[in-house]
Amino acid sequence: MIAIYKTEEELNTLKEIEKNSWVNLVNPTIEEIETVCKKTNMDQELMMKLLDDDELPRIEISGNTTLIVVDAPFEVGDHHYVTMPLGIFISEHFLVTISLKQNEAIEDFINGSVKEFYTYMKTRFIFQLLMRICAKYINYLKKINLDIEDKENALYKATENKELVYLLGLQKSLVFFITSLKSNDIVLEKLSKGTIMTLYQDDLDLLENAMIENKQCIEMSNIYREILSTISDTYATVISNNLNSIMKILTGITIIISIPTLISSFLGMNIPLGSLATNPWSFLGITAISFAISIVITIILKKKGLL
Repeated sequence: MIAIYKTEEELNTLKEIEKNSWVNLVNPTIEEIETVCKKTNMDQELMMKLLDDDELPRIEISGNTTLIVVDAPFEVGDHHYVTMPLGIFISEHFLVTISLKQNEAIEDFINGSVKEFYTYMKTRFIFQLLMRICAKYINYLKKINLDIEDKENALYKATENKELVYLLGLQKSLVFFITSLKSNDIVLEKLSKGTIMTLYQDDLDLLENAMIENKQCIEMSNIYREILSTISDTYATVISNNLNSIMKILTGITIIISIPTLISSFLGMNIPLGSLATNPWSFLGITAISFAISIVITIILKKKGLL
């Protein structure tokens, strides 16, 4: 999908690519990439690399084209998250962004959520975009923290692995986040040196804020991963203890029930019972003795904490 935007008095959608316009590509076809490269004179081979969802964050320069790749977060359902590359291509007169999925950070620019955004101010746009990506990471990290808190109470009574598997999924999401954020941090450090593009004084604050936000995201991710690791280990033990308690109770009940069964089975064998076989009170007497023995055993097991 190709979408073309340009700031005049406000952000407008264009049908054709013009100078100082912004071209946003979402899961583009090869034909769409060819079209954009012909009109912007950008490196097609460089742009084709962004069709790989495992592309690593980096900065690469080829001819008149500068490529900045960062990882952006995405929610993939059931509160699990992944990161995917977002490519930013810059030339003298054009700016192109490309991603394999619709990006929430990009959407913020399109729907007007970002103030003082102008397509012809490419450096500022890049720093504003990096800030938005950091903001999305923070939002998702807050959701992960809420998920952890929601699952804690359920885990106290858990006897199955369902809740534990859910937390392991969150741990996996945090691993993705930490890896991507550290790579993004390297990209931001390179941009801050001023050798990749001209840094304007008004935009330096945006870059510094983006670097601070990114480092904060790394710290938050590490903290939540440690918390999850501790919780997972603890509740794996809790689940095991809960199951042991259930098995202990079932074993005690089995022992208690087995007493009447044992007595009745013994007396039901083909052996002479003498007057016990003809006494009309024998059944009630045997039943009473069986229950009495069961009650005594129940009391003993209860005192020993086995029930």
